[in-house]
Amino acid sequence: MEIVLVTRKGQVTIPVAYRRKYGIREGTRMLVRDGPSGIVLTPILSLEDLAGADIGRYGAGEMKRALDEMRKRWR
Repeated sequence: MEIVLVTRKGQVTIPVAYRRKYGIREGTRMLVRDGPSGIVLTPILSLEDLAGADIGRYGAGEMKRALDEMRKRWR
């Protein structure tokens, strides 16, 4: 657990240990939602980050449908 400072523009710096742990780097998109105890930030992995994770298990069509469904839920 760490304390961070909110800037005038509402920005915070995610501590380096968490950025490394969750693979967050410059340009990473984050899902922001209201959780039971406060704001929850979740990194949204890019397709490049997922490359090879389940090679041969799913086809491109299945993956696209799954991603589209996830995007609908996040809106």
